Amino acid sequence: MTLLINEGSTETSISSEELDSHMQSFIKNYQNKLNKILIIPPDFTRFHSKAGDITVALYKQLKDISTIDILPALGTHVKMSAQELDKMFPGIPHLHFKEHNWRNDIEDIGVIPAEFINKITEGKLNYSIQAQLNKIMVHGKYDLIISIGQVVPHEVVGMANHNKNIFVGIGGKDIINKSHFIGAVHGMEQIMGKENSPVRQIFDYAEEHFAKQFPITYIQTVLNKNEKGELTLRGLYAGEGKEPFSTACKLAVKTNLDLIDKPFNKVVVYLDPSEFKSTWLGNKAIYRTRMAMADGGDLIILAPGLKEFGEDKEIDRLIRKYGYFGTPSTLKACDENDELRNNYSAAAHLIHGSSEDRFNITYCPGHLTKEEIESVNFQYADLNETQKKYNPKELKDGFNIVEDEEIFYISNPALGLWALKEKF
Repeated sequence: MTLLINEGSTETSISSEELDSHMQSFIKNYQNKLNKILIIPPDFTRFHSKAGDITVALYKQLKDISTIDILPALGTHVKMSAQELDKMFPGIPHLHFKEHNWRNDIEDIGVIPAEFINKITEGKLNYSIQAQLNKIMVHGKYDLIISIGQVVPHEVVGMANHNKNIFVGIGGKDIINKSHFIGAVHGMEQIMGKENSPVRQIFDYAEEHFAKQFPITYIQTVLNKNEKGELTLRGLYAGEGKEPFSTACKLAVKTNLDLIDKPFNKVVVYLDPSEFKSTWLGNKAIYRTRMAMADGGDLIILAPGLKEFGEDKEIDRLIRKYGYFGTPSTLKACDENDELRNNYSAAAHLIHGSSEDRFNITYCPGHLTKEEIESVNFQYADLNETQKKYNPKELKDGFNIVEDEEIFYISNPALGLWALKEKF
């Protein structure tokens, strides 16, 4: 299908007014499908995706002519608070928002066969996967389903968004757990920044075989920072099928991959406390820099909002119990413990969050203790003391000299991927 919105380049800067105009044009393509609409934006952990602005623009245009449900793609994350809803979706009454519960609010829609999984993982895994979706989407009888999100390098699927927003964002335990584990076993370095991956093939299979009856259309964004350090909307693509995602991927590779010639010896990453309250999310500081870190290098993570390991209580318990000890240790623990084998997404996260003993990871948490941090195999440093030396208000993104030492500073790891050129 032809793209309904196709604007973007490395130099493009789409304003709020232009975004509203694009949404007006987009809606005109669906004049006969506007009676009942489901919008699926990301949750607050993707606040900077512009999905909130897009949702608000759509709501303003549709509120008088459509019944609108909004189902944030929580995945395994916690429910959005009233304050978060107001900040990300200002002006939309809370009655329009539905909550996704990945353990209970799902419907089985089909089985991805073990033979397919075995093929795409090159024989590494041999289990089937139950494809699942939130009951609201399955039984809602919507005229139009609008999935919104940012395309950016991602540690599990390669490039975030498109049907990941559906099958993970509002999916269930089986497909979330097993798809994440496949990504970890295949190897994060072989996946990140790539449009196609074994995990993407899983979601494509589920959409092709089990979801054709749903009237899904996609709105995809691409963002990065301009020369002033301001977050800028570089690309906006919309339409049905995979074309919006594929087109966005091409731009995201140009705007969100920072390819370097030599590895970093010291990296300092800041985690905004309004977004990053757990290592489940905060470990993007590790995922997105791991391919750029020098052997024996130092990764220092300033995490003033860090108060837990997993947002989900069971996942938090598993992280505390098994820790970030690398691939061999995690796979051994999976073999020996049903509780970890039954939570493959947690096991995948433990693999992703490890340096595999290649470089040092030091967390500076706002709310977790030294004992808690060290128990999961991270090093600990005091936040206040560390921020006196590496002050986020004084550092600029990129290389800085601090006390005669060169460091690389990242103010938001969710916006990109840093890797050696040789990896690509």
